[in-house]
Amino acid sequence: MLSVDALSFRHAAREPLLEGLSFEVQPGECVALLGSSGSGKSTLLQLIAGLTALQAGQVCVDGKRVDGLHEPALTALRREHIGFVYQRFCLLPTLTLLENVAMPLELVGVSAAVAAERAQARLAQLGIENLAARFPDQVSGGEQQRAGIARALVINPKLVLADEPTGSLDAASGERVLDALLALTRREGCSVLIATHSAALAGRADRVMSLQSGAIVHESGNLAW
Repeated sequence: MLSVDALSFRHAAREPLLEGLSFEVQPGECVALLGSSGSGKSTLLQLIAGLTALQAGQVCVDGKRVDGLHEPALTALRREHIGFVYQRFCLLPTLTLLENVAMPLELVGVSAAVAAERAQARLAQLGIENLAARFPDQVSGGEQQRAGIARALVINPKLVLADEPTGSLDAASGERVLDALLALTRREGCSVLIATHSAALAGRADRVMSLQSGAIVHESGNLAW
């Protein structure tokens, strides 16, 4: 589902942030990318999603070369195949939770009525359907992140990229959000790549890749998921 080959990236004239990364994520597999702050985890996810331009190497999502695409094909790939869960939620403050979740569908031409119906179903799966009419600043951080997960999954993506999905939450809220994310993606067979600095969170994945000094320095399999 995801193939990364010889990927390297640096900011301006600085030392490489990522250097020669190669790995794969299989269909239905959950992989945790474990690394400290500043290790390049977020940059790697942005490169995979095409949010940051590749400098060297190749990225393929579901057999499609991300590095070979230009707008609007790249935008279409993200809208139709990649769900992104952000650490800071990134919900639009002037839209309700329902409208935030429905928006990706409307952007690909789904009617407002059908988009709202599917968005409501996703909110229900994450236990916050009763908050659909509220605005982001009227709900808790954990509820905002659940809405962010619903938005990422409403397009039925094949690949979910989650960038520190519990990093802005307290421990209890983070655990509940992680449970919801993993349960829903596993049930639907999504491939998941989670960037995190938490060894406890990483331990919930099928496989852990440790990122240090721009390289993958360790891989291990887990059975806890």
